[in-house]
Order: sequence, then C-alpha cells, then structure tokens
Amino acid sequence: MKDQITHLPDNADRPCTRDNVGQSGATIYRLYGKPDAPELFLKHGKGSVANDVTDEMVRLNWLTEFMPLPTIKHFIRTPDDAWLLTTAIPGKTAFQVLEEYPDSGENIVDALAVFLRRLHSIPVCNCPFNSDRVFRLAQAQSRMNNGLVDASDFDDERNGWPVEQVWKEMHKLLPFSPDSVVTHGDFSLDNLIFDEGKLIGCIDVGRVGIADRYQDLAILWNCLGEFSPSLQKRLFQKYGIDNPDMNKLQFHLMLDEFF
Repeated sequence: MKDQITHLPDNADRPCTRDNVGQSGATIYRLYGKPDAPELFLKHGKGSVANDVTDEMVRLNWLTEFMPLPTIKHFIRTPDDAWLLTTAIPGKTAFQVLEEYPDSGENIVDALAVFLRRLHSIPVCNCPFNSDRVFRLAQAQSRMNNGLVDASDFDDERNGWPVEQVWKEMHKLLPFSPDSVVTHGDFSLDNLIFDEGKLIGCIDVGRVGIADRYQDLAILWNCLGEFSPSLQKRLFQKYGIDNPDMNKLQFHLMLDEFF
C-alpha cells in the first residue's frame, strides 16, 4: 500500500493509518496532513469493489454542485483496481457527536433533517443515476445468489433469520407507490460530518441515485434507534412527515440487509 500512496501526487512520506469504519468492501487509508496541507482519504477497490470506487468518483463529481462533499484530488483506474484520493472533511461523524453530547440530540437530528431535505430537493431531472427499488432488488438478488449477504450482521429484529426469509418477507411489503427523489443511498450517522456543532458535509456517496425518499429516511431512522425512540420520532417531524409510512420504512430496512 505504501508504494501506491507515494506514487500519488504530493503524498510521499505522509503517515497513514487504515480506517475500519464502514462496510463498503473497499480498503480505506487516512493520510495525515503535511504543513499547510489537508488530511486525505485514499480508497482502494479491487475486482467488483473497483467498480464501486469508480461509482463513488463519478457521483462525487456530479453531486458536488449541490452538496458539501470531499474534494477529489486524484483518481486511478486499471482493469482490476481503482484508487480514489479525496480531501478529508474535518470534524466528527454524527454518531460520534451523539455519543459525546447526548443532550444535544434534538439539535443534531434537526440539522440532519434539514440536510436531508436539501439533498431530496435536488431536481430529479438533473440526476443521471438510477437507484430505484427495481435496480436495488436486482442487486440484492444477485448478492443473495452469490452468497455475499452477511446474515450475522442483520438488525436485531431479524437476528437468526436466513437470508431467504428476509427476501420473502420483504416482498410481502410490495407493491407501493414510489416517491422518487435524489437519495444518498447510505444516509447513516457514520457518513455525516459535524464540526463545531454544524453539519458540514457527507461522505461515501457511491450509492447516490434516484430512489424513494424512504431509502435515506429508513437508514437514518434505524441509526437513531440506537440512541432514543424520541429522536426517531423527531426526525420525521422535522423532515416534514406527520404520518410515516411504516410499510416503506420496513421494506427499505430489509432491503439494506442485503448490502
């Protein structure tokens, strides 16, 4: 890994550590700052994961017009590998902030809701990426058929379920009318960055695309459940939904189990 890092522009002799947060399948390294230079992240993918890293690069390029994101510093693609070098957004994840400042939970959720509304207000006609349920179900089925779904990582309410049972129960929740917006795709507390009390950006945008708004709402709602049901309720209130669609919510939570 060190050899690859030193061949990237202006990165020789930077100390680096591996970042183990997230479940993208990519290898991620944090490159610490030189004098007057920001910290950087280097993401490497091999095989099919190289395609995921490439997807993230393309989406970063597009979404940066609308949302605060890391800046791409360099990208390399070979037939088998992809390397994406970006700036690190300074600050802490929303999860870290909620853990450190539990009394600020309501203010944090309010900021998350405003940020999500901003993302979802991007005109769908401007987005070139499709992530609707037909597309995602096809991906999920492929992962299931190839033994790539980690049943040991299922949410507590599905603990011990075989993958096929999740697939079956998920389909019982169909059909429903889509409410399509531009979604992040993995709008979790670990992918939202706060600094000095303000939400300043998001990361890991490789799943950005047009999908039902509950794709993002469900994941964030589920994350907030680790802290308080009242924060889950407040999310929908501040986002502007008086009566959450629990059918859609459960469908998207089950769908996320496959990724």
